[in-house]
Amino acid sequence: MAKAGYHHGNLRQALIDATLRLIEARGPQGFTLSEAAKAAGVTPAAVYRHFAGRDDLIAEAARQGYEIFASLMEYAFNDGKPSALAAFEATGRAYLAFARRYPGHYMAMFESGVSVNSNPSLAAVAARARGVLEAAATKLSEHIPPDRRPPASMFSAHIWAMSHGVVELFARGSVGSQSPFPPEELLEAGIGIYLRGLGLIPPDR
Repeated sequence: MAKAGYHHGNLRQALIDATLRLIEARGPQGFTLSEAAKAAGVTPAAVYRHFAGRDDLIAEAARQGYEIFASLMEYAFNDGKPSALAAFEATGRAYLAFARRYPGHYMAMFESGVSVNSNPSLAAVAARARGVLEAAATKLSEHIPPDRRPPASMFSAHIWAMSHGVVELFARGSVGSQSPFPPEELLEAGIGIYLRGLGLIPPDR
């Protein structure tokens, strides 16, 4: 039986919230559907009224994570203000901030093995998040001569990969890696080197 206070409409979210807590504590593969149901105070049978199985539950946690992530990235980008460069750098900082603030969502999105194409709504919001960084790359790359301008999708993919690597290796301690520099400084320096190579910031910055 569901816990007192649950009613039609919020049991589904209670299951997602319980799943996020389990993901944070044990990782996305470290719990069963029955354990998620128990953490939410319901029977396993109740879960199937809302989700097809554990992967479907994790996929919804990932979808909600991408919603938050995309909104944070859009806020950081701020339509390219006050400058294309400042807006682009802000999206990198937003990536780190998201991973720290929402670890359960982050792991559901990137470490669960659930494909972003597992359902249309997840695919759509994941594309929205990628689109923010690609828009930032497009705006910034307008300052590069056309004959030396990389495709915006490649440009943004490089920065996404760099941001993800800093998060995985240094911001979350997932493999015990340590650095004498804060993750923010590592990412800022890495982005700086990349942008300097494209001629977008001066060599002495």
